[in-house]
Amino acid sequence: MLWPFARRKTPPDAGAATIEAIYGMIVAQARRPVFYAAYRVPDTVNGRFDLLVLHLWMVLRRLRALGADDVAQHLFDRFCDDLDANLREMGVGDLSVPKRMTKFGEAFYGRSAAYDAALGAGDEQLAAALARNVCVDEGTAPALARYVRQTVAMLDAISRETLVAGAWQFPHVGELDEMPAEGSDDEYAR
Repeated sequence: MLWPFARRKTPPDAGAATIEAIYGMIVAQARRPVFYAAYRVPDTVNGRFDLLVLHLWMVLRRLRALGADDVAQHLFDRFCDDLDANLREMGVGDLSVPKRMTKFGEAFYGRSAAYDAALGAGDEQLAAALARNVCVDEGTAPALARYVRQTVAMLDAISRETLVAGAWQFPHVGELDEMPAEGSDDEYAR
């Protein structure tokens, strides 16, 4: 049994610095101002959490498909550590943190399941899931769905070695319908 606060060993194919780099890319992408200005995601704690979860889900989905479950687990652990630290920084008491973390976990798994189902169901379903879970209005949800599909396709084209090494970058997120041309693994490699 794994204890909730036990530290897991760093996976052999991705060191702690690499996990930190990948998580940093996820956070940086989720904080891009265009999501809040053009896509109308509320610039609130909830809106930022929802975009962070969305980007984390896309990366974890690819890691698991590549069989990099250890890396995915360490990346998820880093996300949990970040949430815990943010709660404490916001002044949430020690007794309330575990309850809030449980709610965050439920939100993450609920959104992940919704995105997984919607991704395979079609563009309208994905846009609806994003409108529900990322607080995007229905007018901008289709554009966000196109961005998600493009990002998923880009991640699906990246090799395990490139992904695990953190030697890639998220695609450009443009103003609503401004979408960059699809590219190869090399286009997003650093």
